[in-house]
Amino acid sequence: MYWGTTGRDHQVYYLADAVCAQKYGKIWGMYELRKPILAVMDPDMIKTILVKECFTYFTNRRNFRLNGELYDAVSIAEDNQWRRIRSLITPSFTSGRVKEMFVLMKHHSARLTENLQTKAEQDEVICIKDYFGAYSLDVMASCALSVDLDSFKDPSGPFSTHAGKLFQFSVLLFLFQGFFPFFIPLLNLLGASLFNKSASAFFKTVVENMRAERLTDHEIISQATMFVFAGYETSSATLCFLVYCLARNPKIMKCLQKEIDATFPNKDPVTYEALMQMEYLDSVVNEGLRLYPPLARLERMAKETVKINGTTIPKGMLVMVPVYALHRDSDLWPEPEEFKPERFSKENKQSINPYTYLPFGIGPRNCLGMRFAMALVKLALVEVLQTYSFEVCQETEVTVITHDSAEKRHSIALITPSYFTSCNIYKPSTFLKF
Repeated sequence: MYWGTTGRDHQVYYLADAVCAQKYGKIWGMYELRKPILAVMDPDMIKTILVKECFTYFTNRRNFRLNGELYDAVSIAEDNQWRRIRSLITPSFTSGRVKEMFVLMKHHSARLTENLQTKAEQDEVICIKDYFGAYSLDVMASCALSVDLDSFKDPSGPFSTHAGKLFQFSVLLFLFQGFFPFFIPLLNLLGASLFNKSASAFFKTVVENMRAERLTDHEIISQATMFVFAGYETSSATLCFLVYCLARNPKIMKCLQKEIDATFPNKDPVTYEALMQMEYLDSVVNEGLRLYPPLARLERMAKETVKINGTTIPKGMLVMVPVYALHRDSDLWPEPEEFKPERFSKENKQSINPYTYLPFGIGPRNCLGMRFAMALVKLALVEVLQTYSFEVCQETEVTVITHDSAEKRHSIALITPSYFTSCNIYKPSTFLKF
């Protein structure tokens, strides 16, 4: 069954996915503008689409064909070009390379805690999203572009400004290409792009002198820009959601702080090896990513007509895995709305079907930077919780959100989980208050 979604402004798409899952089951269809989409929540079909038949039928993601200078970014490139680029940049994200970049992460996490300390001494209300955002952006800039930023001191600098512009998509252009896809070649000739042109030009200037074996200059620019685009907002939003979950669950926060104190007594410096071995921290982060996945959907285009588990998927069909709905399916996750890190304990983790938990995707086209992102998030969380605790306050507003809505709320004088606009921060060993 297909139904139109255009005009359903009262219901955000990932919430609509959850409603459809309850109403239609594991497979259903819908339209986005003029595009038919097949939604799949069956774990066996997910395995076939994302892993088994990835190279044969489902290699490519949805491509709006209006990517401007980012047409050859690894998350956009298709088929052989994607395989070549992915094979060349994958070695940059091994555990060994992430460990090397951990030194840069620590440099910027120290600035994060220093700036929180300043506000704690002043007993001021702060925007926690701004702090985690500055930390994430500085790490991305130093690791991807060898640029040493201090976004805490210069939040309106050119790098921060242009990074923010990467998220300013043209809604009119998006709607136009959706209703009139036959105009896309003409729009490309005219230089139209969903991505902000000035931001793309800025990052091109930053990396124009970089070189890498077998990668063209343009491919280097695209990968570096996409690295900032893909990692900046998702990492900072993940930290905000985790802090929100901990503030609402103080017993869990205290258990995590006990593990932190046991692993790094007397606020010892955080080491990469010890950080990666912290079991309860891993459970907390995984549960946060279950509730608030970085991407609410995964998408693949069918290159040929194929039949999977009795369902015929025609050539050109967009197949969508509704990750947000999958992660909150009560058949898979008892009390799915509750924050329960024990789901991911060593004892329970083995019973989780890997095709029902997809915060970073799965298969050949999964997230390249997941090790990097986990290290960035865990480091900041540990170093902040070594000194501070969090608690909700009277002004805290509770709403249902995901990363996709994290930048869509305007700044107001209270905390919401969708946009962490302010919080009270107290002196060391007391509370960061939401």
